[in-house]
Amino acid sequence: MAFAPLSLLPASALGVMKEILRHLLRRPVVGIAAAARTLDGRWLLIRRADTGTWALPGGTLEWGETLRQGLARELLEEAGVTRFDLQRVVGVYSRPDRDPRFHAVTVVVVVTVEPPTQAPQNPLEIREARLFREDELPTRLAMHMDDLLAAARRAGETELE
Repeated sequence: MAFAPLSLLPASALGVMKEILRHLLRRPVVGIAAAARTLDGRWLLIRRADTGTWALPGGTLEWGETLRQGLARELLEEAGVTRFDLQRVVGVYSRPDRDPRFHAVTVVVVVTVEPPTQAPQNPLEIREARLFREDELPTRLAMHMDDLLAAARRAGETELE
C-alpha cells in the first residue's frame, strides 16, 4: 500500500492529523512524588545523576499504573524503599516551568517509610538515596521542589497549583 505525500493530502485531512498529533504530543504527563519520612522523623531524598542535586523521590506514571502503584515503583527504583504507609495528599502541582524536560502534573503525598534496604536501581538516573534530619535538609532541591517539601512539612490544607 502506497501512502500519499503529506503535501497531496486534502487540507482537512492534514488539519485533522495535526490536531491529533498536537493532542498526543503536547499534553502534560502525570507524576507522583513522595515527601517521605521515617518514623524517627528523617526525610528521604534522592540525589539526581543529571544535576547532582537532591530531590523528592518520584516520577511519571507508566501506562496502566495507578498513583499508588507508581509511588511504590518509584520509591523502590529510586530509593530502595520496599514498605511505605500513605499519610496524606500534600497537593497537586502543575507549574509548566517546574521540570525543563516536560510539563508534568505532579501529585505530592506524605508517606511514612522504612529506611531504604536497597541501592537505587538505575545509577544513571539516581546517584544515591539518603535520610536527612530536619536540620540537615539541603537549602535547594532539584526541579524547584523546595515549595513541595515546604508544603509537606506544614500540616495545612491540600494545595493546588
